[in-house]
Amino acid sequence: MRVLITPRGFASAGQDQIKHMQELGIEVDYNDTGKSYDADTFLAKAKEADGIIVGVDDMHAQVLEQLPKLKVVCKYGVGVDNIDVDWCRAHDVFVGRTVGSNSLSVAEHVVALMFCDAKLLYPTIRDVKAGGWNKRTGFELAGKTIGIVGFGAIGRHLADIAHGIGMDVLAYDVMPIDDAVAAEHHAKVATFDEILETSDYVSVHVPLLDSTRDLIAAPELARMKDTACVVNCARGGIVNEADLYEALKAGTVRSAVFDTFSTEPPAADNPLLTLDNFLLTPHMGARTEEADKRTCAMSAGIVLEHLGF
Repeated sequence: MRVLITPRGFASAGQDQIKHMQELGIEVDYNDTGKSYDADTFLAKAKEADGIIVGVDDMHAQVLEQLPKLKVVCKYGVGVDNIDVDWCRAHDVFVGRTVGSNSLSVAEHVVALMFCDAKLLYPTIRDVKAGGWNKRTGFELAGKTIGIVGFGAIGRHLADIAHGIGMDVLAYDVMPIDDAVAAEHHAKVATFDEILETSDYVSVHVPLLDSTRDLIAAPELARMKDTACVVNCARGGIVNEADLYEALKAGTVRSAVFDTFSTEPPAADNPLLTLDNFLLTPHMGARTEEADKRTCAMSAGIVLEHLGF
């Protein structure tokens, strides 16, 4: 029996799980190259796999059709937009996710970006390193309103942290939010419209689906306060990047901070990269030592369970 593990973080954070699988007699092929596999390498390695722990590798129908032994695939994370879940369901391949393993890390990353935005940290640090000493005036997050779109595990952690630093928290989800859950996380249940119109920070935490693609585009941006900041640490494509560029350039919204993009990495000529009021990180919000270890343990457990161990 063979298990393929493609996420690079598993090589450093998942050695205990690798050893455990090997002790069970499983042949483990894990990525210790320090780089993502290209499509041909991934396919060549996946063809003999009974189970796969996958990162961002393409596992759509055309790929899955070439994996005759596959019984289980587990996403090293939560978003399964790179996996054809319907195909897997139709062919009795179990699809797992490591729900909750990195939720706190992502929530902390959102708040870190918000502080970077509010305190003008990036341009200030850049200027001081270049020999400048310009004392910019930022603002406090305390007393500001954060609107959280998607109130799952990440949204709830974010609500807790935001409340702890003195922010007012609004929460919206397509599924009804129980009043007791909202109260537990110090949030007021709001409509999507209320969040757009009243929030100082609008942070999206939904999966990328047909229904959420371009969830925030020109009409939604136009309804926000001109002092608002758009936060996307969920999935690229949820915020329309072309419309966001126009809004940021025109001052319709004040700023945006992103960890995810519709194309990763973003193209060098992406106009957003030219704007001082747009901050970005390379889809690293989930990457902490603690989250990596939890994700390794959870994904290995899911694969082993569905391989009969």
